[in-house]
Amino acid sequence: MKHGNLLVFDLDGTLVDSKLDLVNSVNATRAYMGLDALPSEQVESYVGNGAPMLVRRALPHAPEADLAHALRYFLDYYRDHMLDSTTLYPGVREALDQLHTADVPLAVLTNKPVRFSVHMLEGLGLDTHFFRVYGGNSFSEKKPHPLGLEMLLRESGADRARSIMVGDSAVDVLTARNARVQACGVSWGFQPETFAAVPPDFMIDDLRELVARIAR
Repeated sequence: MKHGNLLVFDLDGTLVDSKLDLVNSVNATRAYMGLDALPSEQVESYVGNGAPMLVRRALPHAPEADLAHALRYFLDYYRDHMLDSTTLYPGVREALDQLHTADVPLAVLTNKPVRFSVHMLEGLGLDTHFFRVYGGNSFSEKKPHPLGLEMLLRESGADRARSIMVGDSAVDVLTARNARVQACGVSWGFQPETFAAVPPDFMIDDLRELVARIAR
């Protein structure tokens, strides 16, 4: 599969707008625990470090035993509702189609549980575009640890200097830095404000801009 470029994508907030389904699943979990709903913006700010951390942030005063119970409920609820409202961002399908046709190796590296990530990509008809999908439970460490990205570099045989991590938050930029690859930030998504402290190498407003950049 040797190819100069490797493009590794975050999932939530980068390829898919999954905000509403995540917010509804968090608030369903809070209701189950006898708590009021949180505002959407607050829940969105908790996303990016995996499901256990999302639930922990959404239930800051819950004892450890209750957190484990709440996490199970959240995962069961989200599994059944993750495609209720989730859609691809504009330009994503077209960009991925073009890159896939050009035989650029594409992968997903997300902190979302891997089986949910695969299920979501299958539901959106994008699973065949990626040679590998890794989630937050695929390795002993999550992003921003470089373990997953290093594995993808090895598996693809790609050139580190021409490989790019694409994401919507500082977590993705730090992952790229830790693996010594380029970081591309997207101007949409859940947490673009986190780029102020950790700026990516370049920003795009539409995924099709990345296709043009690779073509150059």
